[in-house]
Amino acid sequence: MPTRVTSTSVEDFRAAVHALNLPNNDDLSVTTIGDGTVRVQTRSLSVEEVTKVKGALAAQAGLKPDEVAYSLIGASWGGQITQQGLIALGVFIVLVMLLIWGYFRDFKMSVSAIVALIHDLILTVGIYALVGFTVTPATLIGVLTILGYSLYDTVVVFDKVRENVRDLMHGRRTYSEAANAAVNQVLVRSLNTTVIGVLPVAALLTAGAFILGVGPLKDLGLALFVGMVSGAYSSVFIATPLLAQLKEAEPEVREHRERLARRATRSTTKAAPAPTRTVVVDDGPGGLAEGPPVDAGKLGLVSADELKTRQTRVQPQRNPRSKRRK
Repeated sequence: MPTRVTSTSVEDFRAAVHALNLPNNDDLSVTTIGDGTVRVQTRSLSVEEVTKVKGALAAQAGLKPDEVAYSLIGASWGGQITQQGLIALGVFIVLVMLLIWGYFRDFKMSVSAIVALIHDLILTVGIYALVGFTVTPATLIGVLTILGYSLYDTVVVFDKVRENVRDLMHGRRTYSEAANAAVNQVLVRSLNTTVIGVLPVAALLTAGAFILGVGPLKDLGLALFVGMVSGAYSSVFIATPLLAQLKEAEPEVREHRERLARRATRSTTKAAPAPTRTVVVDDGPGGLAEGPPVDAGKLGLVSADELKTRQTRVQPQRNPRSKRRK
């Protein structure tokens, strides 16, 4: 609607529409375009309601009702936009997979990153459906923005994983252990980055949802808030564990893991102390006494029962003939 835009234009036109007392019209959006246009967005209106709204806006702007432009976004238009959006999302996912594959030289990393990305999108859409927010252009902007945040966190973790597994076959760690070490090394950095980025987004969401109540701020803030938090979570708890599982299924990596397991078993066997037994000896008239522990391997083929009952008698020492009494 062409009109002269002032500092109070938004509030004036919003009040003019609210004065009609239309049902279910709480999500009214009024914005200005340049210095000579005001745009009013409402829910889907009937023919009578359209006439009333155009008349109220025309009276506020000092125009004729025919000079107020009206456009309806129906189901067919929404279906076309949804279809084009899904096509664009599919092309984006394919291009990102190719880019990550080319950068890391590992197709499994690109698959893991896309799975984490899809998790973030589903979680964001689910939160929107749960709280009942309206999907607006600001929502689409927020969703596209969180795609970048999610991929950023995942690429940071994967870069550290690639560094840790560079000499994997010559080391003493499995792929899962190297990936877990990479997560521990970047965890503090990822948390700090997420917290610093989420704080202003939380302020934006609070202002849009509780202070202003209407407008694109709450839609944009909710999408960014959920997406950034889920992106940090998925890069650590979804993308990296999935990558480790996919890599552990490779024959070479599985053989390396089994070789390390056999080596650890042999080391444990060698380090185990030999069993010892106590030999009971008879010291003569004084009775029985326990001798020092003796390695069972040095006793030859002697069973445990026979070893418990065996007694070694100590012969009494005899004086040499030179010291005998004559």
